[in-house]
Amino acid sequence: MHNEHHSNVKIVTADPSAIGLFGLAIVTLVASSQKLGLTDGLSLVIPWAVFLGAFAQLFASIQDAKHNNTFGMTAFGAYAFFWMAMAGSWLIKLGVFGAGLAAIADSKQLGFAFVGYLIFSLLMTIGAAETNKVLFFIFVLIDLLFLGLSFDAFGVAPDVFHALAAYAEMGIALLSLYAAGAAVLNTHFGRVFLPIGRPFGIFKPRS
Repeated sequence: MHNEHHSNVKIVTADPSAIGLFGLAIVTLVASSQKLGLTDGLSLVIPWAVFLGAFAQLFASIQDAKHNNTFGMTAFGAYAFFWMAMAGSWLIKLGVFGAGLAAIADSKQLGFAFVGYLIFSLLMTIGAAETNKVLFFIFVLIDLLFLGLSFDAFGVAPDVFHALAAYAEMGIALLSLYAAGAAVLNTHFGRVFLPIGRPFGIFKPRS
């Protein structure tokens, strides 16, 4: 008879939130510069949307799935696909896929997508309240971004809501850079180097 020996192997993977937040920070920084009139056109926004907004967050989503982190997996994945779709929409508007397709583009269709993401982001904001305060306020700004984008796409007070979207997006970039740095340095030093704030403790007890 053979004696069988079983051993458990634990695979440890790093927290992917820093790279996901960094991707979010850079794409919103570049995109908000265009909305604020600091830069012109969308041509050089597109690669950052694809590689930072989409791929970096998709990578974080896949890694969070390995951590059994449903919240992180869903959030990073949903926004990764948002930036993929936005890059495709901009390419259509710029005529990359032909003048005919660009001519019949209806921005109100984007408005419906933005409304869907606004509802999703409001729900995720509830979850972020029990994660940490920096992430919560990032989601609040994401809510304001999609509110502004939705009304702007539907042509409702476009100047006001375009400005709301632009400033909210810049705020997302700055807070996300801070959050990404905190995720790296707090882990690297093994202590709270950059505070991110305790959960609010509204929907579940603080651990």
